[in-house]
Amino acid sequence: MLNDNPKLFENLSDAVARREFLRERGKTIVLTNGCFDLLHCGHVYYLREAAKLGDELWIGLNGADSVRALKGPTRPVQGDLERAFTLGALEFVSGIFFFHTPRLDKEIRLLKPDVYAKAGDYTLETLNADERAALQDVGAAIKFLPFLPGFSTTSLIAKINAAATAGTI
Repeated sequence: MLNDNPKLFENLSDAVARREFLRERGKTIVLTNGCFDLLHCGHVYYLREAAKLGDELWIGLNGADSVRALKGPTRPVQGDLERAFTLGALEFVSGIFFFHTPRLDKEIRLLKPDVYAKAGDYTLETLNADERAALQDVGAAIKFLPFLPGFSTTSLIAKINAAATAGTI
């Protein structure tokens, strides 16, 4: 059932073909990426705002190995298909693809997004240099959206662990 996700591209080649189809029709693509391990209010707020920047919002979703490389051995909490299914249920998300490296520069160069969005906890200086160079190479506008303070997957996991330790869940 979880692999029945019409928004999940089977592979990057399919995403590139869809991107070219949309470009020929004058449609703009907003690209963002992340682990989206436990989808929370901060994620939904950010993704909803990012979707307003173009015709379609696409998410590059870190595969499990790249999540572990970025976040540590206990992450992701949810598997790849679970995370993609949850994101795909959001009406303002149009496409999802997995990438399995810590950074997205190869995919950026292939997809050539019109806009690249990141949450406001990033700046141009803290954006990965390879990703920033790829974005500049393809002429993508880089937008930093307001960060909704108080929401993070790490803090959510801490709250869940504290509740489990206290015996309240």
